[in-house]
Amino acid sequence: METVKKGCIFCAVLITLMGCKNKDMNKSGDEVAVIDSMRYREAYRPQFHFSPEEKWMNDPNGLVYYDGTYHLFYQYYPGDIVWGPMHWGHAVSKDMVYWEHRPIALFPDEHGLIFSGSAVVDYENTSGFGTADKPPMVAIFTYHNMEGEQEGRSDFQTQGIAYSLDKGATWTKYQDNPVIGNEAGIRDFRDPKVFWHADSSSWIMVLVAGDHAKFYRSENLREWEYLSDFGKDVGAHGGVWECPDLFAMKDEETGEEKWVLLISINPGAPNGGSGTQYFIGNFNGTQFTSNQKDTRWLDWGTDNYAGVTYNNLPDEERLFIGWMSNWDYARDTPTENWRSAMTLPRNLRLLKKGDRFIVASSPVENFGTILKREVQESVQLASEASKTITFDNLNQAEVRFSTSGDFVLKFKNSLEEELVLTLDSDKNLFLLDRVASGKTAFKENFADKIQQMPVADLGDAPATFRILMDWSSIEVFINDGEYVMTAQLFPNEPYTELEIRNPSEEDLDIPDLEISRAETIW
Repeated sequence: METVKKGCIFCAVLITLMGCKNKDMNKSGDEVAVIDSMRYREAYRPQFHFSPEEKWMNDPNGLVYYDGTYHLFYQYYPGDIVWGPMHWGHAVSKDMVYWEHRPIALFPDEHGLIFSGSAVVDYENTSGFGTADKPPMVAIFTYHNMEGEQEGRSDFQTQGIAYSLDKGATWTKYQDNPVIGNEAGIRDFRDPKVFWHADSSSWIMVLVAGDHAKFYRSENLREWEYLSDFGKDVGAHGGVWECPDLFAMKDEETGEEKWVLLISINPGAPNGGSGTQYFIGNFNGTQFTSNQKDTRWLDWGTDNYAGVTYNNLPDEERLFIGWMSNWDYARDTPTENWRSAMTLPRNLRLLKKGDRFIVASSPVENFGTILKREVQESVQLASEASKTITFDNLNQAEVRFSTSGDFVLKFKNSLEEELVLTLDSDKNLFLLDRVASGKTAFKENFADKIQQMPVADLGDAPATFRILMDWSSIEVFINDGEYVMTAQLFPNEPYTELEIRNPSEEDLDIPDLEISRAETIW
């Protein structure tokens, strides 16, 4: 393990206070966990991304908006900072920026561990769990029976439901769980995403079964009818399909509607390990179809996985959150009391580029409320020239600019650690190099290669670049999210210098470089 220099604000002194389990009431009278602010000054702790106060977290689950509140449930193990018996953790937000921790929502029971799933608000009380005046919130999730798996059976994953009549504060498991059994003995039969389909006046479920997706319909969330399959012979198949999501979107300019199917896959992502592909097509209430021939990735970086979108939003927004990690090294990252964070919440948009549709993503607008611009410069560089800008903590900042030229950006610290971003128009690539970025030896494949993203159609107009850096992550959005890369990084001290170099024979013009400090949300 590398030696940590004295004075590193990431690694100063880890203060572990055991009294962080106290509870309090918020303004609405709901019980919330009191945040121990010292926990959010630990080494590598994200300052504007959601992370659990302690212990292990992975997939976002049950993303649902209800009565002015965004709910984030997530895969959680309260016993250790490595994966273990899965529960559903819970947090809420009013603005998708600041989060409040809530008590654990769902615990394992006699049917198994509580794996990933979704949540809906049953306004018409089709389930019968609530009333017209008090509609239930219903969670749909996968049961994972560890004993069955250990016995060598294949039917150890089934689908269950639970309901809440107090806006997600407490939950009751359905007495006749599971609602979808596994008589066919399908391994990797999991991750149900449910939504209300107005055209068929029914609930639609999409879940995954190893190498493809399955669709089901229900009128009451309790009884489900199998509809169809998709995906056995299309898309990327380098690993198991996981965490599906299906939703309709309209093109911003033409108003044309398409259906989007998200499928996470592990392994098999373009830069190794875990990633999320998507399909553009149509859904008629029974079948999803797509003529798409190429594989399209929602994010080309190594650290955006298992992401899904919010149900029940009041308008046509499509908000997304992903797990900011990768199963190649998720259990090994160098944190002490907690492990894993979520991506920034992102707004997904459908765009038509030539004869094909793409899904773009960019940070939610409210994120701008915690930014304070501190640097504004115009940069002109001749061939092979460079300029260095000093900023005391680039690991809690946003960097924005536009340019038509190639560049090399180096985020550096006094330990000669550096994160390198390169735009190479000759090869139509954007590169992210974390090989010398800080701690990398905790897992041999964490930084064994430079990450690549094809950027063949940036166009002739200046491209826009938005780079968000937190204490242990970077998110890059090009052309308002037409191209996206997310990656974890673990420098031994904050980056304090941004070196901009012009690698081309033409002059480099960056007329609008801005650096903004991001406030902590904790």
